[in-house]
Amino acid sequence: MSWPTREEAYVLLKQYAKSENLIKHSLAVEAAMQDYARKFKEDPEKWGVTGLLHDFDYEKYPTLGEHPAKGAETLRKKGYPEEMIHAILSHGEHTGVPRQTFLDKALYAVDELTGLIVAVALVRPSKHIDDVSVKSVMKKWKDKAFARGVDRGNIEKGARDLGVSLKDHVGNVLESMKRISAELGL
Repeated sequence: MSWPTREEAYVLLKQYAKSENLIKHSLAVEAAMQDYARKFKEDPEKWGVTGLLHDFDYEKYPTLGEHPAKGAETLRKKGYPEEMIHAILSHGEHTGVPRQTFLDKALYAVDELTGLIVAVALVRPSKHIDDVSVKSVMKKWKDKAFARGVDRGNIEKGARDLGVSLKDHVGNVLESMKRISAELGL
């Protein structure tokens, strides 16, 4: 089974995802996954494509019973590698699919955190991610009413599983997102 190219993955994402916010989320996860791949001496293209496609089916199949299982079916029909499909299935607690590889663990670790960082950027006066620091994310982290839907426990667990401190994890993902700030509209 062959990995899709970035271009093939982006076409598939755009076929399923119509929401600009979901596409931007996918791009943010892709960037963070590429950078973590470099840190772990893995293939940034493969990790990035996995990040890009992790939620491609979410708009079509938004329920816990369907997402990401329906997407996994689609990826299998296309002949995509099981390693990628496993990582996508394992990024949701509800699937019961264990996170075993660094690919699995990185996807789980960055997914929720990208949303928190976007929320922090959007409350800045400039609404620009360049004005967001690790310190500002950690300050908002402590405010449980802020971005209430972000599961901070999942982010902490993800950082631990990757073997990085929470602050370093926030810094890593923040820098990845800053790298593509124009694509994110931030």
